[in-house]
Amino acid sequence: MLASTFSARDPSSGVRLVREFPRPVPWRAAGLVFVLALAACRPPSGAAPTAPPTAPPTAPPTEPLPEDSPPPPPPTVGTSALSLIPSTSVPELSRALTGSRASLLESLNRSLLWFDKPSSRDLYPVAGVTHEWAQASVYAFGRLVSGDESAQVVAGRIHQEFELHASVGSDGRGSVLFTGYYSPSFQGSLTASSEYGYPLYRRPDDLVIDERSGEVLGRQVGEGDGFEPYPTRARLLASGALEGLELVWLRDGFEAYTIQIQGSALIRLPDGTSINVGYDGTNGRPYTSISLELVADGKLREDELSLPEVKDYFRRNPEALEVYARRNDRFVFFRVDSGENWPAGSLGLKVTPLRSLATDKAFFPPGAVVLVETAAPAEGGGTRRLFQFMLDQDTGGAIKSPGHADIYYGIGPLAEVLAGAQYAKGRLYYLLLRPERIDAWRRVMSSERAGSR
Repeated sequence: MLASTFSARDPSSGVRLVREFPRPVPWRAAGLVFVLALAACRPPSGAAPTAPPTAPPTAPPTEPLPEDSPPPPPPTVGTSALSLIPSTSVPELSRALTGSRASLLESLNRSLLWFDKPSSRDLYPVAGVTHEWAQASVYAFGRLVSGDESAQVVAGRIHQEFELHASVGSDGRGSVLFTGYYSPSFQGSLTASSEYGYPLYRRPDDLVIDERSGEVLGRQVGEGDGFEPYPTRARLLASGALEGLELVWLRDGFEAYTIQIQGSALIRLPDGTSINVGYDGTNGRPYTSISLELVADGKLREDELSLPEVKDYFRRNPEALEVYARRNDRFVFFRVDSGENWPAGSLGLKVTPLRSLATDKAFFPPGAVVLVETAAPAEGGGTRRLFQFMLDQDTGGAIKSPGHADIYYGIGPLAEVLAGAQYAKGRLYYLLLRPERIDAWRRVMSSERAGSR
């Protein structure tokens, strides 16, 4: 059960090839459930408490740089990629609160469940944000949006309780590239045949991964002699080391490779049943995008680079897939996942369409509430404005800077089309409690949970 459960009155309504997941942090469902009444959606009353003496530092407020000024150097790992937005520059938040909030509350609950796990502390502090600050912020945000009050009222309360911290982007000006990812659905078989000849593989027993951090350690050398790097994709396939580890077989080599990039898939079996396959680690080698390799070789133009174009190229040139795939040293392993927690992102949480975001966790606080402002593909064609609250619940092998984020679009063919068409710059904001409000909200959170026991 969830550690905290938010409820809403409204029922739930209803690429680029750059995607790869790190190993999810293992977790088990635990905790107590409580349902928030409408009256409990208000912020804690009384005088604001004194800010804790160890309140996390953050970058000072900044105004946008003039377009003709030289951009600052991009942030490096260990430095803050977040900049506090002056209150006068905060966008109108009510626009992100229209319609049903059910999927948002669902994602908030999952982040809260993750924050309750001891392993979640291993990823903090980051960007000057402590685990306590981020957890209290997610809890408080959920409390504020879980009632049926108007978008304008809720937005006003968020503005009172929260600060917005913007990603500085890759250019120091706040520009963030938003791409998309999805969970494909393909025909497959548990046995090889003339029709199904392209396997996904289980994780080998000799591949050692730190179960708390997800770091790939490699292959054990002797007893207590450390680790050696795990073999590359090309060496693994050429040596036959993976024989006997086949998990499921696909009809098409590009479908199998697409699952390696996306990190999960729904596999429809010949008998009419289906299985979910999910990410179970990598060989720890660097990732190389085969789509960018096609551009470098002059096979595709950069302005036409998209999932459909790459797929079409390899359908016309099937012999080229193996050549290009072997340029990518990284190899992904899979397991069969239960339906209730599939598809899971890097935090071990089920990701939610248009509510789960993947970022570089070297720069940003995992599990936190974010606001995404960008252009997105419309189902009927063209683009639409996307101004939406999401949760930072995932990451990817190609998401390696504060200027790139990946939006999860869901499962199946429509999700594939939308994720493949998602390629636009925009702004990314993190919502964090004002430092003087952290203690008050932590007390409310502790009191609610104590009363639920």
